[in-house]
Amino acid sequence: MQFENILVEVTAPIAVITLNRPKVLNALSPALIGELTEALGSLDADEAVRAVVLTGGPKVFAAGADIGDMAERSPVDQLLRDQTGRWTKISSFSKPLIAAVNGYALGGGCELALICDLIVAGDSARFGQPEINLGIIAGAGGTQRWPRTVGKYIAMEVNLGGAPITAQRAHQVGLVNRVVPAEVTVAVASQLARQLAAKAPLALRLAKEAVNKSLEAPLSEGLAAERKSFYFLFATEDQKEGMKAFLEKRRAQFKGR
Repeated sequence: MQFENILVEVTAPIAVITLNRPKVLNALSPALIGELTEALGSLDADEAVRAVVLTGGPKVFAAGADIGDMAERSPVDQLLRDQTGRWTKISSFSKPLIAAVNGYALGGGCELALICDLIVAGDSARFGQPEINLGIIAGAGGTQRWPRTVGKYIAMEVNLGGAPITAQRAHQVGLVNRVVPAEVTVAVASQLARQLAAKAPLALRLAKEAVNKSLEAPLSEGLAAERKSFYFLFATEDQKEGMKAFLEKRRAQFKGR
């Protein structure tokens, strides 16, 4: 896959997507988001790819939206353009999506990391929602995903104060899974992706759906959805292989069937 604003490297069973606008700190232009959604759509349909790493490279993840492009837009411009509305195609990606974050993940960049299922942060990483300093608020999930992840008070601090938090504090409050030296962030995230890719693909997909359901539905609905997915998986070849391999004390060979 060839794009202007991102790089896509597929080494089955994983793929690595790198945001590639270094001169503007990977500012999230409509073109970049369009390419990202297109790439994720293709990777979602590729059975050889079972997990994806999303990174901005060694120095910066993404420093937010392209402010120069936004500054003079009207509410109608924003409505018709619906840039952040198109992010639903990213959040609907069915496979494990791991953010590998170095440097700044601010504004839309932070929101993009929050869409991912796991976050590996380099020790240089900074996470924040500085939109309040521009007279606006987060518009791609920052006011919604932060409190669901770290609770009301940290979310208020980040969204109302506008100052970023360090990778170490992000780990302390439960925003990131691991903090590692910056030079190995992508390597560690890729290793984690390969570990997940070795699991049963259908079970991975339904586990991801079930956890996300828990953030949006009452407990009774979440439990009902979980139970249905649990029962459904007993119709798969992977369930038979997984349990047979366990009993035979060998590694399971999952096929996504």
